[in-house]
Amino acid sequence: MRSLLRNHGLSIALLGIFLVTFLGQNLTEQADYNHEREQEHEAPLSLGGYLQSAHFLEAATENWESEFLQMGTYVLATAWLYQKGSAESRDPRKRRQSRSTRSVTPDSPWPARRGGWVLRIYEHSLSIALFAVFAGAFLLHSIGGCRLYNEERLHNGEAALSWAGYLASSRFWFESFQNWQSEFLAIAAMVVLSIFLRETNSPESKSVQTPHWENEE
Repeated sequence: MRSLLRNHGLSIALLGIFLVTFLGQNLTEQADYNHEREQEHEAPLSLGGYLQSAHFLEAATENWESEFLQMGTYVLATAWLYQKGSAESRDPRKRRQSRSTRSVTPDSPWPARRGGWVLRIYEHSLSIALFAVFAGAFLLHSIGGCRLYNEERLHNGEAALSWAGYLASSRFWFESFQNWQSEFLAIAAMVVLSIFLRETNSPESKSVQTPHWENEE
């Protein structure tokens, strides 16, 4: 157990924090949503009922969408672009190698041993996976958002929009852009602040002795 926690402590801690905050989000959102329903003289929803609602689907996937867009873009951007002095960037003075020069061993991942088109896909599998999750979250956000928006419109005596109509609406893109901009601001801050600031023992930081405008690899 001790070795498990030591070897996988980062992912365990992050997933644990996710579960706690996700539960907190749902409980507080359910309470807030039920307060709105009571003001409209509608019956409150149980937690199970809320988890099946358009409000829950839209709220959860809207955030997931922006997070995975941020990470997918970041992975691709750091593969091709540089920031002098940043702990989040490779050294722009060093020639970029498109393929690893490390020898394949029996312990290498299967795609590396297989080679060919399988290896070519695997070389970009991280960004592919992140953008695939983003696409799924984007789709679910649009579906949940469309359902919720139409519930509001019907309540106000307005005609419902089609899914395509909702995708073309300012409501949908406002919801997306307000999250996207904050994600890219956060990652830009990380890139720039890591030039000048340090966090000892973190792989996201340079050592304290490294000059500001040097990249450490």
